[in-house]
Amino acid sequence: MKPRILYLFSALLISSFITASCVQKQTEFSVEYEKFTLDNGLEVIFHKDHSDPVVAVALTFHVGSAREIEGRTGFAHLFEHLLFLESENLGKGGLDKMSSRIGGSGANGSTSRDRTNYFQTVPKDALEKMIWAEADKLGYFINTVTEAVLAKEKQVVKNEKRQGVDNAPYGHANYVVGKNMYPAEHPYNWQVIGSLEDLQNATLQDVKDFYNQWYVPNNATLVIAGDFDSEQAKAWIHKYFDEIPRGEDIEPLPDMPADLDQTKKKYYEDNFARLPELRLVWPGVDLYHEDAYALDILTELLADGKKAPLYKVLVEEQELTSNVYMNSGNSELAGEIAFITRAYPNTDLNDVAGAVNEAFMRFEDEGFTQADLDRIKAGIETDFYNGLSSVLGKAFQLAQYNIFAGDPGYINKDIQKTLAVTKEDVMRVYQKYIKGQYFVATSFVPQRGADLALDGSEPAEVVEEEIVQNGEGESFSLPEETAYEKTPSSFDRSVEPPYGESPDLKVPEIWETELASGLDVYGIENYELPLVEFEITIKGGLMLENPEKTGVANLVAELLTKGTANKTPEELEQAIDELGASINIFSGRQSVTIRGNSLARYYDETMALVEEMLLEPRWDEREFELAKQSTMSQIAQQSANPNSIATNTFNKLLYGEDHILSFNPIGTTSSIEAIKLDDLQAYYANYISPSVADMHVVGAIDQSEVVASLDNLNDRWEAKEVELPEFKTPEPPSASKVYFYDVPDAKQSVLRFGYLAMPETHPDFYPAEVMNYKLGGGGFASRFTQELREGKGYTYGIGSGFSGSDIAGPFVISSGVRTNVTYESAALVKEILEDYPDTFTEEDLKNTKSFLLKSNARRFETLGAKLNLLENISAYGWSPDYIKQREEVVKNMTQERIQELARTYANPDKMIWLVVGDAKTQMDRLQQLGFGDPILVNEYFKEGK
Repeated sequence: MKPRILYLFSALLISSFITASCVQKQTEFSVEYEKFTLDNGLEVIFHKDHSDPVVAVALTFHVGSAREIEGRTGFAHLFEHLLFLESENLGKGGLDKMSSRIGGSGANGSTSRDRTNYFQTVPKDALEKMIWAEADKLGYFINTVTEAVLAKEKQVVKNEKRQGVDNAPYGHANYVVGKNMYPAEHPYNWQVIGSLEDLQNATLQDVKDFYNQWYVPNNATLVIAGDFDSEQAKAWIHKYFDEIPRGEDIEPLPDMPADLDQTKKKYYEDNFARLPELRLVWPGVDLYHEDAYALDILTELLADGKKAPLYKVLVEEQELTSNVYMNSGNSELAGEIAFITRAYPNTDLNDVAGAVNEAFMRFEDEGFTQADLDRIKAGIETDFYNGLSSVLGKAFQLAQYNIFAGDPGYINKDIQKTLAVTKEDVMRVYQKYIKGQYFVATSFVPQRGADLALDGSEPAEVVEEEIVQNGEGESFSLPEETAYEKTPSSFDRSVEPPYGESPDLKVPEIWETELASGLDVYGIENYELPLVEFEITIKGGLMLENPEKTGVANLVAELLTKGTANKTPEELEQAIDELGASINIFSGRQSVTIRGNSLARYYDETMALVEEMLLEPRWDEREFELAKQSTMSQIAQQSANPNSIATNTFNKLLYGEDHILSFNPIGTTSSIEAIKLDDLQAYYANYISPSVADMHVVGAIDQSEVVASLDNLNDRWEAKEVELPEFKTPEPPSASKVYFYDVPDAKQSVLRFGYLAMPETHPDFYPAEVMNYKLGGGGFASRFTQELREGKGYTYGIGSGFSGSDIAGPFVISSGVRTNVTYESAALVKEILEDYPDTFTEEDLKNTKSFLLKSNARRFETLGAKLNLLENISAYGWSPDYIKQREEVVKNMTQERIQELARTYANPDKMIWLVVGDAKTQMDRLQQLGFGDPILVNEYFKEGK
């Protein structure tokens, strides 16, 4: 998958949210669509939605890793990458370059076992451009793939695997399950990303043959959803797609369910794991199988929530872990039912497996009630609507059903099958698929922790790539221009279509009021879906804590969800679930936030529960101890995760060790051990006050209803004076220094370069963001991505950005690069920063302005985006039309101003240069950056310097 916005809509995940149904009002809402098929076999689906001036375009091919063969794996995922690079008429940069001009969401793609998606949301005036571009990818692409292009993209995919698998805790677990669940010839035996050896051995002809077989109109679905004219869109589709020839007929693959003849147990000593992880995976069922619906509900009954037997036994009674997870995953040919938990440090996984068996026996003996079944179904309706909250979500949904069910309207049958599940169905599938059945068990344990693995486990065979300096096949050279034969066409396809009528930016109408308690309330009405999203933000969080006891606010947030004075934790959870609602409370660096989502008709009941949770905490001693254990596990996991290490270490370097904002908001091992329940109660008594709180509400509800729902809260929530601390902002570095955190044998180096910049309220903050667009904030349009990923193949992704609030935040450049180019990557970043002011062109300025102005059409599409608007208005006192004001900043920006901002706010000689990686091979090389000897910070912080 490309490192853009990571939409993980695999067939498995899409299935799970599409099967979510409208439990009580399913006949009141439907996704209307129109479908037609071109003569070449391309199936086209339209869904019209005029709520926002945007259009989502999704092109989905019925090809994933399951269409590959052993020894030639990873091709579908490789094409997910290649199709963005160039096509005959879009030219180099292809859809990525165009996206940055038209204000798109960033062209993206995803690959699963069974399909490959390409998608983007754009302002509606760019629809013809997108149809032209998608046709160019389908019919006018493969000639542009050369040996050099293939060599470069192989490196990008390798970096993706290193980042997501080789350098990640438990990253190889899915590989081990697949190899043991399916025989070698089964297409689910290998992972979607494929084998690095297969990828390296792939020839250009192999790649072209795969493309010509599968990437054809009669194996594709094009979905257009949003605000557009159907007749005009049809004309454009015929113009650009009709002459693309049909491919050979493609035979469907038969169902191929896993069939284990024994239980298989494997273990692996994971270099990045600190907690022992147990996975138990049973063969399941394929997509839309008659048993899939009952299995979905079964896994929730077994593991989800405090009533679930797996949670009760493993978490509460035996205290083996802080969390359990179970799901039924359905792909096109087969499925798996998986149980996963990460136990507390040094826990014997045999004890965990024993507890799982005890929980299953309890489920068999005690069963569950009709109320439990209804409670789960109540949550399904809300999930369904949330899946439809964007035009892209609707497009995904329609494509999914069309490809795998043969009918976009299958949603109605799917819903009915979910609603029809009975208690007897659930017990039947438990007996059929889990009780007494063979499974694959994986024990992923820390290094030298094999004694924690399940008895009888054999070592798992995991292919570890050896990283060597100047590795074979890693270098390549991309020519400026590539000669290739162009595909004939009946018209000149090299001419990019014009824009349509430009949509105006429509800022949502905002209402606001202040209650007598001091609570400020802001809202936006939106009736497209019967949903309400809300949040209450209470200033405080980490910044009000004692440095000796960091993590108190985080534990307060956790305890507020664990019961009330009149409801046990289990009763509270059940009350929320019965409404199909969600209420989450969490703490960060500057606030404690209550965030909720509910059906509009249950908003009042949901808010009544919020009021009870906020004003009548239970302060359950047992839940407090469990929360501490869970937090300690999180800290242990972070201590071995290179990305978490980089984040926590960078904050220490930014603020200095004694500054409260340099601490991890969840605390440290010593601070959590020192915290008592009294500390939480004191924080609550002193700081949880409406005088420092704001509420934001968006959805199908008006101001009078919101205010009425807050009457009791307004009367009961006592206001108190809370003095928020003022922090001295540490000075940025006067000269750059290099810091290194050693993670021995890391397959990648994690980079964090930057400094403490300015608050978002600073007059230069937004202009600096404008400056950063072409540097590192513009995704594939940025210099960093074009040079380090597209030019050199050093990384899977790199970006830069400013993040501030009402206090100063950092400017950060972040990436993960392959270990053996750590210095080369840092040196190239330095070079780009040095050259950027003098090489920023008028064309760059034009591109920046085009994207930032046109992308505003997408700015308020979802409820979450509207909540973000309210957050900014309430936090900073901005007027509702601040977006319009920012548009003027963009329009008035000059090349000279960009250059000035770059020299001031992106100066490579005044930064912290942090690398988290393998010190024995990479640390000394960084001296060549010219910033002095690198400082090893593992010991630096232990010594308290």
